[in-house]
Amino acid sequence: MIGIPVRLKTAVSLVLLGLLTLLAGIGQLTFWAPAETVTATAPADTKAAPLTVIDQKLRTLNGEPVKISVKGEGNFVLAAGRPDDVAAWVGKTAHNTVSGVSEDNKALQVGHSEGEATAPSPAASDLWVSVENASGELDYTWNPPADGEWSLLLASDGTKAAPASVSMTFPNNATTPLAVPLIVLGIIIILAGAALPFLASLLGKGRGPGSPGRSGTGSGTPEEFNPEVTSGVQTASGFAASKGASSKDGRVRRVPALAAALATVLVAGTAVAAQASKTPEPSPTNNSSESPAPADAPVVLDSQLKRILEQVSSAVAAGDAAKDATKLEPRVDRMELQVRTQNYKIRSQVGSYEARMPVRASKLLTSVVSSQRSWPRSVIAVTEGEGNVVPQVLTLVQAAPRENYKLTSTAPLQPGTSFPAIPRGGTSTVAADDKAELQYSGSEALNGLADRLTNADSAFKDKLAESTSSPYIAGTLAYQADTVEKGVNGNFTFTHKVIPEATVVFRTSDGGALVVGRLDFALDGSPKAEGDKLLLNDESAVFAGGKETGTGMVMNFAESVAVYIPPAESKEPMKLVAATRGLVGASFK
Repeated sequence: MIGIPVRLKTAVSLVLLGLLTLLAGIGQLTFWAPAETVTATAPADTKAAPLTVIDQKLRTLNGEPVKISVKGEGNFVLAAGRPDDVAAWVGKTAHNTVSGVSEDNKALQVGHSEGEATAPSPAASDLWVSVENASGELDYTWNPPADGEWSLLLASDGTKAAPASVSMTFPNNATTPLAVPLIVLGIIIILAGAALPFLASLLGKGRGPGSPGRSGTGSGTPEEFNPEVTSGVQTASGFAASKGASSKDGRVRRVPALAAALATVLVAGTAVAAQASKTPEPSPTNNSSESPAPADAPVVLDSQLKRILEQVSSAVAAGDAAKDATKLEPRVDRMELQVRTQNYKIRSQVGSYEARMPVRASKLLTSVVSSQRSWPRSVIAVTEGEGNVVPQVLTLVQAAPRENYKLTSTAPLQPGTSFPAIPRGGTSTVAADDKAELQYSGSEALNGLADRLTNADSAFKDKLAESTSSPYIAGTLAYQADTVEKGVNGNFTFTHKVIPEATVVFRTSDGGALVVGRLDFALDGSPKAEGDKLLLNDESAVFAGGKETGTGMVMNFAESVAVYIPPAESKEPMKLVAATRGLVGASFK
């Protein structure tokens, strides 16, 4: 019986081995491949809390934004804000914090912090750059609204527990590093097995009788067909054949050995090439791929400021239309609330009295956004809309994290005056008494303006300039002089006093500063002689309760002003940028 050649057996074995190896590699990329995404879920035994904070480290997992799924009863909100803003709003309220993912990527790591049992609803807070309102369930892809770090705050209404069913889906970082090498190795082994018979034939060509590898009979019959050799029985006459068989068998064994060595080299080369073409990235972590938000990040983005302005504008419009100050209170405070409240009171009795200039959200010409992240926070918006004869400088202040921005003052931009350039992306604020690198500190500038408004021969006469097309300073001095001239029966004094707590100073792009603030302007009159009478105008009489007095009177105005302070090395004078006043009271002595 003639047996199957050894080289054919080896070839078949190699082909089968190659097919199995190839199948294993393909399987790792297909039916054995790991899932493309994984989902981690908050533990079911997480303690209930009114607020849940999702740490900024989870915004990107394994290099991609996470997808968040929330399920809860009734309405809830998911708000995005800077981590420090979220922490400040949460304050002392009990809350849960989702801070990481378990090693098997199946569970979210949730920590609980004890504290106050309830909080206000965060839905309407100005701190958030975006708010998602949902009922029952929400699917949310966490994309950053701007550079830097961002956290999420999840809540119902602040009194109920925040939704407990929270899960995050993100790309699976499980890899199949052996897939490509197995495929390549399988192909090489298959090729080696297929080529083996041909290589053996080539090695056997050119051998004549008596040549090594032939039997002693010189018949040329291959040894693998020699029954004596294949059976392993050696006779004396077959000794030479046995030696020849050993020699030829060595060649046959060298063929698969050579193929295996070649396969090893090729696989190693392929693996190196694969690594060279795909340089591995650093292992992903739970940390955000974005750089941290700088400590001086602007307190609001443009989108936030526009939303805030729209709400402020709506509140002012409602109050103005109804002459009702209670409609102002959610969005107006301090000087502007006082001035408009008194304006409504006057207009309810004096129909000819002029209304305050309307507040418009657009057109937004420019803004001054503080990067001072502590509270109170201040921003300025310069807008010009319907009813604004000139652009209007609006100052807004957020007193505390859980309070919204409120309009504290308005002043028309002086015609012919350009608003100073402000650094984009937020500017620093300066303490009112800080004169570093400035001609004057903010306090000095406003006190200089107060003196300039009071005295025609003020020492600041040449140090503080104003627009010649709308001279507020000159107009104020003229008003005071006219009062003295017409009030022949009285003695009159005028004071302009800075209110320090209203002073805010912002850096400008050229190294100077813009200071906004409030002055209290008082006009004090007393009769010159016994029996002399002083007369009040109609609007002042609304507050005083009459128009005539023989004992004296005081009229009070609130002045909203903005002054540009040049850098210390500049030879230019300070400039009055914006100014206006409103009557807020009058009384008899």
